Amino acid sequence: MTSIHFLHNGPENDQEEVSDTDRTTILFAHGSGAPMDTDFMNYFAEKLGRSGHHIIRFEFPFMAERRATGKKRPPDRAPKLLEFWQQVIDQHPQRPLYIMGKSLGGRMASMIADEMSVTGTICLGYPFHPPGKPENTRTAHLENTQTPCLIIQGTRDPFGKPDEVEHYDLSDKIRIYWSENGNHNLTPRKKSGRTDEQNWSEAIGSINEFINETNS
Repeated sequence: MTSIHFLHNGPENDQEEVSDTDRTTILFAHGSGAPMDTDFMNYFAEKLGRSGHHIIRFEFPFMAERRATGKKRPPDRAPKLLEFWQQVIDQHPQRPLYIMGKSLGGRMASMIADEMSVTGTICLGYPFHPPGKPENTRTAHLENTQTPCLIIQGTRDPFGKPDEVEHYDLSDKIRIYWSENGNHNLTPRKKSGRTDEQNWSEAIGSINEFINETNS
């Protein structure tokens, strides 16, 4: 079994001030281009941790290798990523358990959620299709998923915009929160008058609402 380095945020399980319903564990995976400790990843892990959830970050082997060698290499193919996600989930039998990921990490989470019987899936910037190739959709498994899923998507995300996504045949277990003027990192343009903090904070609110509803 591959040795995995985890980053933890949030309260310890024995803290009495955290209610039972707040003692959720969220496994959090990065995307294809950046590691688990970017500003984006740090923000979501820290803010959700302060909300009372136990956030556990990890890196896929391709990203761990990048960190060790300093050399960029492409992500592994889906079967290897899914196998690794399964290994991470197997090490965390506690429930309620949510699996969350940025882009690639979220896509892989959504592909394995039903098989692993997790409580819910959270995708931050789902790659519905490659930029500029809306015909190459990555939605087949989303049509029949039975695990509650929250997708947080920027309204100008090149991997899937509202006028494209509205035509997809998605499971009724999936809800989509649209981040106003956000790109693939949910970052708005300056001229929009919105800030990263505003979009990211609102996304945190939608995640907490999703967890409260699916863990009630």
